[in-house]
Amino acid sequence: MTDSKEDKAFAGAVRKIDPRIRLLSVRELSGGVSARTALLETEGPDDRRRKMLFRQHGEADLRRNPRIAADEYRLLGLLRSAGLPVPEPYALDTTCDLFSTPYLVMEFIEGETVDDPADQSAYLHQTAFQLSRIHQVDASRHDLSFLPRQDALVRKILEKRPVSPKGEWSEGRIRSALERAWPFPQVNPDVLLHGDFWPGNLLWREGRLVAVIDWEDAALGDPLADVANARLEILWAFGEEAMQRFTEEYRSMMPDVDLTHLPLWDLYAALRPLSSISGWGLEPDRENLMRKRHRLFVSHALEKLEL
Repeated sequence: MTDSKEDKAFAGAVRKIDPRIRLLSVRELSGGVSARTALLETEGPDDRRRKMLFRQHGEADLRRNPRIAADEYRLLGLLRSAGLPVPEPYALDTTCDLFSTPYLVMEFIEGETVDDPADQSAYLHQTAFQLSRIHQVDASRHDLSFLPRQDALVRKILEKRPVSPKGEWSEGRIRSALERAWPFPQVNPDVLLHGDFWPGNLLWREGRLVAVIDWEDAALGDPLADVANARLEILWAFGEEAMQRFTEEYRSMMPDVDLTHLPLWDLYAALRPLSSISGWGLEPDRENLMRKRHRLFVSHALEKLEL
C-alpha cells in the first residue's frame, strides 16, 4: 500500500463496509470493457484475510442508466437470495466522496474463464443449466420491476442505424430483416435475462461452474434473447456442434420455452456486437474465424425465416 490519493480512497471504501477491516493491497484487473475493476485484499479484526472486488461502471453504462450501480447491487442481493451462484454484494456507495462515480464492493469468487474445456459436454451442460436457473427466477417472489425491458433496448439499437453499415458483417441485411419483423412476436412469458450470457462471464473451478458475473445488462424479456446471445458466443468459441449441443441442452431443461422465434433473436444477437467489435483488438486470424462463423450464424437464421 502507498499513501497515494487513490489507495486512500480504496482504503476508505473498505472501511465503509466495516471500520475494523484493513486494506492490505490493491490490484487493478484488466480485461473489463465496460467497467473498472480492482482486487482488494483485506484483513479483518480476527486476522482473517479476505479478497473483495471493487467495481466502478464506465461512462457508457452510466449514460445508459445513471442508477446502474444501485440496480446491480440490488439485483445481486436478490439473486443470492434465490440461490444463484453470483458474488455477494458487500457495499454500494453513491455519495461520490471517495470516487468520482458510484461503485460496488462485492465478494471475489476464485475461478477462471475457460477457453478450452477438458470435458466440453459437461461444460455445455452446466452452462445451459445455469441459464435455465436464471430464467426460472420467480418474479412473483423477487421484485425485478426496476430492471429495463429487453424490447426497449432492442428498439434503441434498431433505431440507431449507422450511415455505413458493416458490409463485411452483413449488417445491412441483418438490420433490414429485423426492421421488417419489429416488434418481434413473443409467445414466452417475460423472464429475468442476464443480458450478456457468454463464456467470458462464467467462472469455473475444478470443472465446476462456480459463478455467473457481470450483471449490468440484466433486463426483463423473452428468454430467447439470452439463448441467442449464448449460441453466437459458443459458436465463436467452440464451433457449430457445441452451439447446437448447448441449444439442445437448454431445450431439454426448459421444455415450456417456445423456440419458434429463435431465428429473430439470433439475428439480433448477431447485430449487437457490431458497433463495438472493431475495438476488441482481435488478431487477424481470430477476427477472420469469427467473421466466417458469424456469416454461418446469420445465413442459418435468414434461411429459417425464409429471407
